Amino acid sequence: MIAQIQPIPVVFAQLGFVYLRVSGFQKHFAMNSIFLNTLWKNFAAVIDMLKSVISKCPDKIWEEEKKFYYVTYHIVIFLDYYLSNPVKDFKPFLPYTLCDTSHLPEGAVDDVLPCEFYSKSEMLVYINKIREKCEKLICSSPPEKFTTKWIDEDEINLHGLSPSIVSNYSLLEILFYNFRHVQHHVGQLNLLLRQSADIAADWISQSG
Repeated sequence: MIAQIQPIPVVFAQLGFVYLRVSGFQKHFAMNSIFLNTLWKNFAAVIDMLKSVISKCPDKIWEEEKKFYYVTYHIVIFLDYYLSNPVKDFKPFLPYTLCDTSHLPEGAVDDVLPCEFYSKSEMLVYINKIREKCEKLICSSPPEKFTTKWIDEDEINLHGLSPSIVSNYSLLEILFYNFRHVQHHVGQLNLLLRQSADIAADWISQSG
């Protein structure tokens, strides 16, 4: 007898589950492990590209060309924030302050500024902590968690970091949003390095 295909629940449709009804029981063929493993390997790769471009940055550029420094901090603080679950537990390793947008320092990309000047080594240590956090969230969360909202209503204004566009995102959606945000700005950092020192970080296809 050919198994009858049943409608796929939303929670599993997003994660790549396929359900078949066999002898009255639903059995799934876990595409989710393939999907989540692929997501992690690609997310890890973009984090490693971020580490690489920071490592290649000459000390003179890091210390004197504030655009590179501020873009880097912007990437790192939001990478950490968007991976915080629950969001109320967000405690940045390198703290930030919110600045009046009419008094932003030269090179700043937004009003989220580091509380002090952080060294490259401090930034890389922070990124390593975030990388571990990212792996745990992607690889150890139960499937149903990925379709729940990533942020509660009472957490939206808690840290002054959540843009309204992502307030209704699921955990899976914020992971992809975060991934794309990092990749976008890594490209920007590479451009800044090419313009200033004629160097750039290499492409990393996958990590783990």
